[in-house]
Amino acid sequence: MNMNSLRAMSCVLLASCLTISAGLMGSENPAVFSGLTAHEWGTFTSIAGEKGQAVEWSPLTGSTDLPGFVEHFRSAGFKLGLRGTVRMETPVLYFYDAREETVSVNVRFAKGVITEWYPQANRVEPAATLYDASLNGKQPDGSISWDAVTVAPGLRADFPADGRDNHYYAARQTASTPVFVRTARGEQREKFLFYRGVANFAVPVAARLTNGGQVLIENRGDEEIPGVILFERRGEKVGFRVGGTVKDRVVLDPPELTQTVGSLGRELEGLLVSRGLYQDEAHAMVETWRNSWFEEGSRLLYLVPDEFVNAVLPLSIRPAPVQTVRVFVGRLEIVTPATEQAVERALATRDGATLSKYGRFLEPILQAMMKKEPNPAKVRRLQEALNTYWSAEVAKNQRGD
Repeated sequence: MNMNSLRAMSCVLLASCLTISAGLMGSENPAVFSGLTAHEWGTFTSIAGEKGQAVEWSPLTGSTDLPGFVEHFRSAGFKLGLRGTVRMETPVLYFYDAREETVSVNVRFAKGVITEWYPQANRVEPAATLYDASLNGKQPDGSISWDAVTVAPGLRADFPADGRDNHYYAARQTASTPVFVRTARGEQREKFLFYRGVANFAVPVAARLTNGGQVLIENRGDEEIPGVILFERRGEKVGFRVGGTVKDRVVLDPPELTQTVGSLGRELEGLLVSRGLYQDEAHAMVETWRNSWFEEGSRLLYLVPDEFVNAVLPLSIRPAPVQTVRVFVGRLEIVTPATEQAVERALATRDGATLSKYGRFLEPILQAMMKKEPNPAKVRRLQEALNTYWSAEVAKNQRGD
């Protein structure tokens, strides 16, 4: 018996027990949707300002990192100009069931907008034209709805691909039940529902450097942070330090750059499984984000409290699953002196390869450097570098890169 069958059988047994219990306790208890389990993982990406809080940036800059079949907003100006404090990346929603079922799914995104998704959705709102400052004004929360998602255990694994390697495909390496959505263009199949977005809310943690060079991590939410990892990479050298749960605040020393990406991946997978993901789901999440989470620079990775996820990203599945598990990892970039020095050297030597390692974070890094630089000549050079960066981004955006 394969892993998918075992999970589906477990769901059916659990559903039977819960249905019997509901009948014994009275009709006021909602009926349980027999057999269905839903598991979701995703990330909230931000960059810390001088005081440690998440600051506004332009997360949609840079080349697209998704296959061509994924649907998204197609306004070039919207893509380049939209600013927020949070880039919600690759939430994927898996289903497990022993029999074919059709469900509706709705997700709301507080102070945000959904920017990419697959399969085709029935509604993505707000539907009105969005402008650069849209997330700063009063507007309805973003949302996405699929009215009829069929969870199909017997569906042939004939999923779309565009012929290029892409980290998107790593999320398929699970025993989840395939799904399909019928559209005017035909049936769209996948191993999950996928969506992304940008929002402008405060994340539940802050991280900043102390005068002694340590990293102060503060919990700015109402629930404890289940786990944090401080990571740093300089060239081929990497290091990380596990901080455990954070109820109020914790101070961590910078990690020694003597560890490996592989050991960090295993540490993260263990944390994800402890929060309720299956092992193959945890592995798929780490593989999806391996190149991004473990790239050049310093960052705090943290487990987002369940209550926070449900508050900013309410999920509704009808009929309701027997079990719903949602595990989100927050990523907070930290602009350290080492990062600033590396960028300054790269600018002085016109080292484009080094600058490219910072990708979409180069703009907020340059902004942070300009803010604290007292030398007017250096400020002008940094501004010129920022102008060059934006010119390149506009050109890429116009080409559709």
